[in-house]
Amino acid sequence: MSTPSERWKNWEGRVADGKFPLRQWLGGSDHSAVFLTERTGGGPQKAAIKLIPADSREAAQLSGWADAAKLSHPHLIRLFEYGRCQIDGTRLLYVVMEYAEENLAEILPLRPLTPDEASAMLGPTAEALAYLHKSGFAHGRIKPSNIMAVHDQLKVSADRLGKAGERGDARTPSVYDAPEAATGGLSPAADIWSLGATLTAVLTQNEPRLKNLAQEPVVVPETISQSIREIARRCLQIDPQQRCTANDILARLQPQAAPARAVPVPAPIRARVVETSPSPSRSKRWMVVPIVAAALALAVWAGSKFMFHPPPPVPAGEVEPAKAPAQTPPAQSPAPFAEKPKPTQTNSAPGSVLRQVMPEVSRSAQNTIQGRLKVVVDVSVDASGNVLDAKFVSRGPSTYFASRALAAARDWKFNPPQVNGQATPSEWVLRFQFRRTSTEVFPAEKHP
Repeated sequence: MSTPSERWKNWEGRVADGKFPLRQWLGGSDHSAVFLTERTGGGPQKAAIKLIPADSREAAQLSGWADAAKLSHPHLIRLFEYGRCQIDGTRLLYVVMEYAEENLAEILPLRPLTPDEASAMLGPTAEALAYLHKSGFAHGRIKPSNIMAVHDQLKVSADRLGKAGERGDARTPSVYDAPEAATGGLSPAADIWSLGATLTAVLTQNEPRLKNLAQEPVVVPETISQSIREIARRCLQIDPQQRCTANDILARLQPQAAPARAVPVPAPIRARVVETSPSPSRSKRWMVVPIVAAALALAVWAGSKFMFHPPPPVPAGEVEPAKAPAQTPPAQSPAPFAEKPKPTQTNSAPGSVLRQVMPEVSRSAQNTIQGRLKVVVDVSVDASGNVLDAKFVSRGPSTYFASRALAAARDWKFNPPQVNGQATPSEWVLRFQFRRTSTEVFPAEKHP
């Protein structure tokens, strides 16, 4: 028997409430599904639509969306419309919201954020939380996947907000849920705990360990810079009364908040792009995370942003030559999708791509793409430059394109990196992007 998420994927091409076409499956679970859709009025406008099964709480859910739709803040995802619909005999509730290109959770498998990038993520997120808390709301689900990028701006999700004091949805607790959340419901203090857990995760690529919470405080890793570690420590206090507030965080960040928020972002270091066919010229844009500001993935937050911009497309019939490593100005952090800086080593040299193989996809399949479809593959490479293993970091919404990307990744060939004059094994991340008119790939060496 198929799961709800498997059934919902088959709804691509259907129409919700007679006016919202389900253009492309963007993701979901057994409890919800998110599709790319369009809003009318002054021409089609890209948006996202979330579908959830209707149940006994549908009146409360619709009322919650109505309250959230009245909120307006530059770092809060906008809710446009909501209502009821039915597809294949399934009664559903839907909410239409701003379409976010990427979220912070997509960055973490590639590398942790730098302290500057984390500070740049903290500012907008804390501003949104301060606004919600002042308005009598709590977020309840602050975590990397709910910190997003809309064009060149970081925003947090708004489709699951609730009034402070309300009970949250029943779900398995995670490290992002405050110890008191199961019994105390939604609260500003619980949001601050979630922000502290998120901050620790994005800086270390590891979620904080929760053991004996009733007796022992959460240990914030010493590897985090002191100023950021102190914020995380204050967020992760077991006693809610001992936690800082969103305004406390903003006050602490204030001395760092002088630079303008929009600065051009350099292309990713050693990123090389090959397109199978030409696409219209487009301006560079960030790819989320505060990133979803100082160097999203997904422009630059507080002096830098968390997204890199794809290089211009290669003219038809040409192959873009390999570029020399980009030089990052000393005063700004590299974009989050850029490679993590490596410590200086004696007699060492990074690896490079010797042969890249593009996925073989049919034109009919590519014509079904709306917007951009992403697949991220991690490849292990031996000291001879051959791929030993390839596995998914992110499959994306389509099994077809995911399988084509994985097959192509296995046929790549690399010039191995040199350590002390010796060829050594390496690990690379290949970020495939499929569009209706082109296929691109962004390789980045992770190790050594």
